Amino acid sequence: MIEADQLTRRFGARTAVDALTFTVPRAQVVGFLGPNGAGKSTTLKMLAGFLPPSAGTARIGGKDVVEDGLEARRLIGYMPESYPVHPEMRVDEFLSFRAEIKGVRRDRKKAVARAMELADVADVSRRLVGELSKGYKQRVGLADAVVASPPLLILDEPTEGLDPNQILRFREVIRALGKEHTVFLSTHILSEVEAVCSHVIIIHQGRIATTGSLDAVRAALRGADRVVSLALSVKDPARADWAGDPAAAAHAALAEVPGCAVAEATYADGLARFELTVPAEGDAVERAVAACVRAGLGVREVAPKAHSLEDVFHALTKRDAKDEAPAKDAPAAKAEAPS
Repeated sequence: MIEADQLTRRFGARTAVDALTFTVPRAQVVGFLGPNGAGKSTTLKMLAGFLPPSAGTARIGGKDVVEDGLEARRLIGYMPESYPVHPEMRVDEFLSFRAEIKGVRRDRKKAVARAMELADVADVSRRLVGELSKGYKQRVGLADAVVASPPLLILDEPTEGLDPNQILRFREVIRALGKEHTVFLSTHILSEVEAVCSHVIIIHQGRIATTGSLDAVRAALRGADRVVSLALSVKDPARADWAGDPAAAAHAALAEVPGCAVAEATYADGLARFELTVPAEGDAVERAVAACVRAGLGVREVAPKAHSLEDVFHALTKRDAKDEAPAKDAPAAKAEAPS
């Protein structure tokens, strides 16, 4: 559905998007992730035809976004991060107006009703858009994106301003839309991506950091190390040598194991839970357990801990402190997302 080949966008001397190459298959819900300033919104604007690329190409359903821009845009329902609305129009009037602009001639009322139902705004159909809360305005934006039933939905931070219950409802909507549409979703909420997406693309500093299925990107991080949750019983009055600070005794025992990085998670009611990062190969886990037993600590639980998408994201987008400081000649932040 989407084919990007060396897609690049420059603003003066600054390269916001640097030679991105990726594909998005049809009928998939794909998460597009990256830290602030990574180039996500700029990429989405190029795909949606709002911003021309400086180099490279992008195709939507085989249509080049520059050479066949009108045909490419007919295939897209685009919801930008800051959704523009007509505040003086009622919700159903606004969506009918948008449907007409998008070429919906037959069954326009039916298309508008379907869009309002999907976006959960039917209950405010006769309200003025300008009177709605930010969350409802976001949902009106989603209704606008789906009103012409395009094969591709490009959604930029669509849950911005929604409360937790509305976010859960949004996830249900995305799952339903994913059965009939390709959904390309940019968001900062990683749990949201894990809940609704089958594939992810992570970019950092304008470049691809990783791409693939959720299981594949987690497995790539898992190949570097293992994370193990270890629960220890450390309450033993007979052990006077560490009764005053049992958690310290657990740390000391675990520190004896080469290659074992220890982080204390919790300590309460005589039970300490630790996270251990150990090499993927070897017997570090077994050696850690043996060290704890020798120290007189009761091993209550040893369990592997799966890497989350958050772990993957942080591992791929870590920056040195010097990278966090803006360059003296860097353009203003607004340069990435011109109106």
